[in-house]
Amino acid sequence: MAPRVDLKQGELKKHVNRALTAIRDGYVIVAPLEHGYVYLADAFSPFAVRAMHVLHGSDDGVAAQVLIHSATTVRGVTREISTSSEKLINEFWPGLLSLTLKPNRGLNWDLGDDQFLDQVNVRVPKSRFIRALLKESGPLAVLSASVAGESPLLKIDRSAVKSWDVALVFDNGGLKSGPRTTIVEQSDSGLRVVREGAITVAEMTAVAPGIFVD
Repeated sequence: MAPRVDLKQGELKKHVNRALTAIRDGYVIVAPLEHGYVYLADAFSPFAVRAMHVLHGSDDGVAAQVLIHSATTVRGVTREISTSSEKLINEFWPGLLSLTLKPNRGLNWDLGDDQFLDQVNVRVPKSRFIRALLKESGPLAVLSASVAGESPLLKIDRSAVKSWDVALVFDNGGLKSGPRTTIVEQSDSGLRVVREGAITVAEMTAVAPGIFVD
């Protein structure tokens, strides 16, 4: 049975410490992001990331997204950040903007693609609990806690928690449904909008002209 932690009760610091212990011990946890519950694991633990993919039901070769605490961290996990990408980072982080960049070659991680893709999708979230955790844990791999292909999980089913093969479930009650993240990919051709979501193309173009959509 996965213990359930009520985030509406108790101290944030104690909750973060419990999550941090589980993450550092190589386990997967469940926690609330802006518009859905997610699995979280140490981005540098291939065993934990693999377990997270199994829980999610991911297809082979799919790389997990990476959550980071601040824009400063992105320079440590990626390379070749363009001026336009930096403008988007400064304007929309923390928030619902995901950037696909080239990973730092010195990093020893496997997010599910066996490093085949040579890219990593990174984001700084707004979630208070997860940002506090990220400050202590460093980069975390993330996947939706709903089954692959299904809608985001907005509420913890307490009966289902008993069968989840995770260390801890951090419950913040029912979450509000909301738009998906906007995904932008940086390449030699510039910035390409992969998916328009919470942040529109018009909003991004106002900050970094030249963004294009296929």
